[in-house]
Amino acid sequence: MRRMIPNLCTSANLLFGMCSILSTFHGDYFFGAVFILIALVADGLDGRIARALGVVSELGKEMDSLCDLGSFGIAPAFLAYSFCMHHFGYYGWVAAILFALCGMWRLARFNVNTGVVHGYFMGLAIPAGGCIVASTTLLFLALDIHPQNYGLVYPVTMIAVAYLMVSHVHYPDFKGGGEKLFPVAKILAAAMFAAIIYFAQTAPVAAVLTAIFSTYAVFGIVNSLFALMNRQEE
Repeated sequence: MRRMIPNLCTSANLLFGMCSILSTFHGDYFFGAVFILIALVADGLDGRIARALGVVSELGKEMDSLCDLGSFGIAPAFLAYSFCMHHFGYYGWVAAILFALCGMWRLARFNVNTGVVHGYFMGLAIPAGGCIVASTTLLFLALDIHPQNYGLVYPVTMIAVAYLMVSHVHYPDFKGGGEKLFPVAKILAAAMFAAIIYFAQTAPVAAVLTAIFSTYAVFGIVNSLFALMNRQEE
């Protein structure tokens, strides 16, 4: 019975991912985004519960990856395409498909590198990538912003996030003992966070969520650049 509890949380992850897809299909982009964020909560609980109960299993790990692809790869890609990228024709197709494919690649690489990569995430974790799409969608809805009015900025950003997932950029896993976090990267991340909150202060919840996930994505890039320069100097 104890083994069922974390697996139920993992299943809830995909359940909410499917709720996101169905909401998006019916044109409800608000709940299409919200369900992705709720899926993140379920995704964060399953592993912790499994470790607490001492029932970590290979089945649970496989279920987790499959559910993550649905909730943070396919659901966000479909949300982004339906919300905005369908305006860009085949460019929108390419951006949405690349996002889902890179999410799959990211998960597969993570699974085979668990015994090699320690102390950091290699590439942006797929839940973070999916939640960037979800949180920015909420922000655009709250501020009545139509991304298609800004040219190819939105699909290009989607492709950039997709690339980050399969990149070799090192992201902190906040478990301690990982990559060195450079003060300048922290300051720039804090400035970016504050700027997002300031310019979107009329939608505080969506602004905070967008700031968290977007700042994390950019922080990894900046911190990795400083780490590279530091190694070259040595």
